[in-house]
Amino acid sequence: MEIKKYNETVFEDIKHSDEYGNEYWLARELMKALEYSKWSNFVSVIKKAKSACELSGKIVYEHFTDAGKLSKRNNNAIVKIEDFKLSRYACYLIVQNADPRKEVVALGQTYFAVQTRRQELTEIEYSMLTEDEKRFYQRNLTKKGNYSLNQAAKKAGVKI
Repeated sequence: MEIKKYNETVFEDIKHSDEYGNEYWLARELMKALEYSKWSNFVSVIKKAKSACELSGKIVYEHFTDAGKLSKRNNNAIVKIEDFKLSRYACYLIVQNADPRKEVVALGQTYFAVQTRRQELTEIEYSMLTEDEKRFYQRNLTKKGNYSLNQAAKKAGVKI
């Protein structure tokens, strides 16, 4: 893939949200976005990122949650395929430890650094709001979330 095709949507397109609106990325999808072809090579990057997470005093499993699944092989053997649900912080650590020769890694470093900083500023600004402003903000978030759910249901063909 040519770098001209890369922009921040590379990472936005693989972002997921859980039932509580928390965003996360799957390691195997991030691996592909960062142009790693082998899981074994990407696992070494994840291990470095986990180590950095631990050394920074964070709780590793809060940022690197096991998301492995069972898969049936052609010979009917059941194997566990390793994967992780990654927080924005985990993704940031991964791109910081990924192969710097890859242009998409440089894009990822910028994307996750900027988005992480944006989120930090939002949390600081939120803490400075009055209780009424916080209620209004939460109501607005709920409204946006309900709209997104409605749109997703329409796309899936679910009648509301």
